[in-house]
Order: sequence, then structure tokens, then C-alpha cells
Amino acid sequence: MAFKHYPQISKEDIPSMNVENVNAYLRDFSISDDKEKPMTSGLFRLKAGESLKYTYTYHEMKFIVDGSFTIEDETGQKVEAKPGDLFYFPKGTAVTFTTSDFG
Repeated sequence: MAFKHYPQISKEDIPSMNVENVNAYLRDFSISDDKEKPMTSGLFRLKAGESLKYTYTYHEMKFIVDGSFTIEDETGQKVEAKPGDLFYFPKGTAVTFTTSDFG
């Protein structure tokens, strides 16, 4: 089975998530065909403004490439995320993303 290559995705446009008053953008680039254990990869960006509140209906991992976020979950755990940080959000996690600039 051949692998798939998506060159230079960081240069692609990322459409708005269409959340009112929130400058959040998301684009999925690759989605697996596995119905039992689906996997998706893509890019997420948040610009300064209102926070994004999101509850994951799936397991998610995020790797911070650029910028910074404040990430807080419903347990009160709060982290200042920066480039090089990796996060795992179990299915059902309610999280708030905030940035003073972009991330």
C-alpha cells in the first residue's frame, strides 16, 4: 500500500470555522478510510479575539507549530502552549483556546 504525500500544507488557505465572533480556522487534509478507527490530520489556526470553546467528539492530538495559545479544560488544567508542544485531548474533553496574537 502506498503512502500519501501532501506537500507544503502550511501554505494552503485554511477556511473559517464559522463560529460567531471567533477568529478560528480549520482544514482537514487527510482522512483515513478506516471506519472502526478513523484518523484525520489537518491544520488549525486561531487569531486574537474571542476564545474558542470546543468539546471533542473524537480523540484529538495537536502539535503547536507557530504562535501561542492558552489552553484550558473543564477540570481547570491550564497550559501556555508554545511551538514544540504536543497535546492529546481524549474524546469528550471540553477545552477553551485563547490567544493574544495567533497560534
